[in-house]
Amino acid sequence: MLMRKADLTCSSSTSAYPGNARGVVRWVLLVVVVMVLLILLFAPRLAQADSLPDTVERVEPAIVSIATYQSTRSPRLNHLGTGFVVGDGRLVATNLHVLPDRLDTEARERLVVVAGTGRDLDMRHAEKVADSDSHDLALLRISGAALPALTLGDSDAVRTGEKLALTGFPIGMILGMYPATHRASVSARTPMALPAAHSGQLDAGRVAQLRRNRPMVFQLDGTAYPGNSGSPLYRIDTGEVVGIINQVFVQGGREAAVGSPSGISYAVPASALQQLLDQQQ
Repeated sequence: MLMRKADLTCSSSTSAYPGNARGVVRWVLLVVVVMVLLILLFAPRLAQADSLPDTVERVEPAIVSIATYQSTRSPRLNHLGTGFVVGDGRLVATNLHVLPDRLDTEARERLVVVAGTGRDLDMRHAEKVADSDSHDLALLRISGAALPALTLGDSDAVRTGEKLALTGFPIGMILGMYPATHRASVSARTPMALPAAHSGQLDAGRVAQLRRNRPMVFQLDGTAYPGNSGSPLYRIDTGEVVGIINQVFVQGGREAAVGSPSGISYAVPASALQQLLDQQQ
């Protein structure tokens, strides 16, 4: 009888282990599933955030200053806005309102694009080859060898809430050529308002037409400045351009835009720029 009782006790103890093992396995599987879900949820965001410094390094060589040059004035260079290289490396995109209404050709004033960083500048002669007044865009052809160019992305795929970045010259060339990068998120798609500097270049009929059928633009929750006009708006992970900064919401004038920025900016979708590029091919 003692042998049988011992056998029963041993048998009972042994049969308990498989149940405990199954419980441990279930717990481990649950932990693994939770960890995988967390990785899938947060890894893309972390990767996007961490990739911005690398993306900026690729973007910056394509960022240029749009300026006029006149050898007899001081300063000789007058920064007008930002641009970026596209296409074959000899085309520069910017806003139409950035370009001057006219040049003082008698004083040998000319339109130029300035590449480079710091005080190491590369000035190129520039000529407008295409524009879109309805989208406030212009394409310039520059002299010399090709520069690093940015790639246009699918602006139709941009979603409200998406985080993007922009790079340009917010305060011009006061301290030299040092492009600055800002983050921005897409808060809405809204009808474009005519830039004040640009609306004067249109006749009354064209202005009325634009007001009736205004193109849609991205409204951004992000700080930009007047010098950022023409800056590329791009995806943080790939550097693909999905928009062109063209306006900053201002309360109180240009000085207020620098001293007390509203944090609301606007960008023209890159699809409008692609149409201009297609015309050059």
